[in-house]
Amino acid sequence: MVRRPFQAAICGAMALGFAAALVPGGAQAEEPWYAANSDGKWQVRLRGIAVIPDDELSVNGVPGGAASISSSFVPEIDFTYYFTPNLAAELILGTTPHSVTGRGAIAGADIGSVWLLPPTLTAQYHFTQLGEWTGVESLSKVKPYLGAGVNYTIFYNEDAGQFRHIEYDDAFGWALQAGVDIEIGEGLYLNADVKYILLDTDWSINHGELKGHVDINPLIVGVGLGYRF
Repeated sequence: MVRRPFQAAICGAMALGFAAALVPGGAQAEEPWYAANSDGKWQVRLRGIAVIPDDELSVNGVPGGAASISSSFVPEIDFTYYFTPNLAAELILGTTPHSVTGRGAIAGADIGSVWLLPPTLTAQYHFTQLGEWTGVESLSKVKPYLGAGVNYTIFYNEDAGQFRHIEYDDAFGWALQAGVDIEIGEGLYLNADVKYILLDTDWSINHGELKGHVDINPLIVGVGLGYRF
């Protein structure tokens, strides 16, 4: 079954734009904070990510029935808006395919595959004063950050495998994040990022003949490049 995954991406982009619009304008200040150096208010990154589910899928009415969800490796793009040098909001966009295989009492069952579109919006704190705190000038180019936020995952393009039909419920989840930007040129950053998304949902096979619950809870590890302007 094919849905409209880009609706969530558009809503997420609108949410980030609305948050940016709420920031008081810097027109009254002679020199806004972001004019002091090459850092701007916006940053865009392109990462390669590994999505590693910490899955636990149960089947109602089948004692010991469970399944595994495969890991996935895909590109990801994100957009960050800086309210101040330290406070920012990041919108993360990407989509990943996963295959599902039975284990336990249903070991070997082909439960097909599914695509996930999990737009995630996080609020972040960036540590920009490492050079000042340590007295090591080179650390001024190293900017770690921590974040937390909300995720909405859309499941689409479901393949039922050996069954006639399978469906997953779209779901909200929470996201935790840690990463670092390392400046390697004017406005250009090397990025490493880790996210853990607390995500669970319900699923059904053959229009309710079998039902169950799945805790996906993916760990998302990424590296890439960012440009701030």
